[in-house]
Amino acid sequence: MALEVKVITVSDSAARGEREDRSGPALSALLEQAGFLVVLRQVIADGIETVREALEQATEGFAGLVVTTGGTGFSPRDLTPEATALVIDRAAPGLAESMRAVNPLGRLSRGVCGTRGRAVICNLPGSEKGSVEMLDSVLDVLPHALTLAAGGDPGH
Repeated sequence: MALEVKVITVSDSAARGEREDRSGPALSALLEQAGFLVVLRQVIADGIETVREALEQATEGFAGLVVTTGGTGFSPRDLTPEATALVIDRAAPGLAESMRAVNPLGRLSRGVCGTRGRAVICNLPGSEKGSVEMLDSVLDVLPHALTLAAGGDPGH
């Protein structure tokens, strides 16, 4: 059975239809190649309340991965990490640190990772290249993380 994932693009301009969302489809393709089943792709506007509400809805009763793309930089509207911090039960700093280490520009990402209920949430940058590189750097451990978050036997 495939692991399920929800991909949420956070971008004012993409939500208004002024810019094409490239990172959401690129992340979906990477995840599908890795054996994940994309069960939701959505584009929302930036903002703490918008992101908080989307993450709460996406994780409610969901045992799977939720990735956000966008809103992790230094722009005044980049508030995805702040919203994520409001909804996670437990932080997973090792995932975020590993993602930042993959590329020199990763040091500019403020993204966080953590769990909410039985879901794992990872914030990724809005750029197509950066989001794919950063997610790919932790893709190998995410199935194990999801098993643990869902209460499964870790086998060790």
